[in-house]
Amino acid sequence: MTKLVYAIESLSIWTGRAFGWCILILTLSVSYEVFVRYVLNKPTVWAFDVMVQMYGALFLMAGAYALAQDAHVRGDVLYRLFPVRMQATIDFILYLTFFFPGMLALAWYGTEIASDSWRYKEVSWNSPARIQIYFFKTLIPLAGFLLMLQGFAELVRCVKAIRTGVWMPRLDDVRETEDALQAEAPEYPPERPLEQPR
Repeated sequence: MTKLVYAIESLSIWTGRAFGWCILILTLSVSYEVFVRYVLNKPTVWAFDVMVQMYGALFLMAGAYALAQDAHVRGDVLYRLFPVRMQATIDFILYLTFFFPGMLALAWYGTEIASDSWRYKEVSWNSPARIQIYFFKTLIPLAGFLLMLQGFAELVRCVKAIRTGVWMPRLDDVRETEDALQAEAPEYPPERPLEQPR
């Protein structure tokens, strides 16, 4: 099961990295739009749609990546004080009770939304460019499926932690700059006491 967990985690990380390029496209399109709008006084009709779709794609497809990296926001004021077995039990119950029903709804209704959008060849109503959006709506059920897959891996992690009392290590990826700097920083020497004035 460990190999399966890491295979699912690898898929989630690969997907997050691939859709991370949406940030570059988003940044370039915003920069281009600002330049042509305010410097050349010739705004585009397509930039807003591209920005919305890139942000939406990134938001949807990075969910499984964030779950695989344990990077979602967690209110762990008390949780972090619990023993590992209790943490894993709480996570297991919460995944079954809240996470999976929510992701199942996302995948189920997202499939309906995407299929309707493909049937009508839906286009954006936000601008006169009339950009096609049905292929972007396909990301809704895909995100739900990837999140459920990663959620299954998290359930396996919980079961292993309940049995062993130790969390499985996660596959390493990019870390916050602060964490990386702290890991590389040498130990500081203990502070010297201040000299007393004479």
